[in-house]
Amino acid sequence: MKTPAELGFAMPAEWEPHEATWLGWPHCRTDWPGKLAAIEWVYGEIVRKIAEGEKVRIVIDSTAREAKARRILARAHANLANVEFFRTPSDRGWSRDFGPICVRKAGPRPEVAIAKFKFTAWAKYPNWHKDDRIAPAIAKCLRLRMFPVTAGDKMVALEGGGIDVNGRGTLLTTEECFLDQKTQCRNPGMTREEYDRVFHDYLGARNVVWLGHGIVGDDTHGHVDDLCRFVNRDTLVQIQEKNERDVNYRPLRDNWERLKEVRLEDGTRPDVIELPVPAPLYHGDWRLPASYANFYIANAAVIVPTFNDPADRVALGILGELFRDRPVVGIHAVDLVLGFGTLHCLTQQQPARKI
Repeated sequence: MKTPAELGFAMPAEWEPHEATWLGWPHCRTDWPGKLAAIEWVYGEIVRKIAEGEKVRIVIDSTAREAKARRILARAHANLANVEFFRTPSDRGWSRDFGPICVRKAGPRPEVAIAKFKFTAWAKYPNWHKDDRIAPAIAKCLRLRMFPVTAGDKMVALEGGGIDVNGRGTLLTTEECFLDQKTQCRNPGMTREEYDRVFHDYLGARNVVWLGHGIVGDDTHGHVDDLCRFVNRDTLVQIQEKNERDVNYRPLRDNWERLKEVRLEDGTRPDVIELPVPAPLYHGDWRLPASYANFYIANAAVIVPTFNDPADRVALGILGELFRDRPVVGIHAVDLVLGFGTLHCLTQQQPARKI
């Protein structure tokens, strides 16, 4: 059988036009202990911003929860005409990781399909089986072709937050997330070369950039979307810690040095722009993964997590200069990051079939 890449499919960049954004309505109380009610109102603001330019498709598990969500969204002045609810059970709300990772084929008969990776809750938590069934249910409902992602005879486990693409053939990921065979190992025994082949065959990535470690506090064990992101085909932003005594200083500096040697799919060097980091945030003894790199590029806006920190305005200013075709807006994420993720972790784009 031909691979998706052989059929002409590739993963588009996030800034390319979307048909919709997928969200999972929050309901897992252990993700936001004592703050779930506040998180629902943060979702209201997220949906309000995204629904200005595209459909928002929300995974939700009951009629009662949907009725409550509709009330919150109406009071938040979200455009309910652009909101659709998709009724199915879920374990959590982290749509970036269990949601549909879409690929697209251009040409006279354009098509969007789903590359179906296995989801195992970051090889950490036992409750993942409902989330793993969501992408196939979406494919069936929307009549999208689905490609189960395999290496040999096994399904490949991977989350959307572990990769980022420029839509031209280059993919970013980290060694900590996918090559560590001892901690939160997604695919035991799978090598760098085998991952590269999967990224090529299923996502159309001809060029894979491997960074080292992610940031402390990220319980996914190294997702790249808290670390380094494409903002256009040849420009990256990467967070940098200035305090040499901070635990994140060395891994972030190592990744910065690696990027000096990186080449894109056409052999050129990318521009790399430094993003600040906020002062450390904690919940008790837990260091939280507060990162401005966890922004989401929607059709009508770039939404950026903010943390009541002086660096908020610096990060918004840098991203505002880089994204000139849509507004850059902050979303308060001090409560949100208690779940060990923010805006990008909660969203998953569904590309438009036609550009």
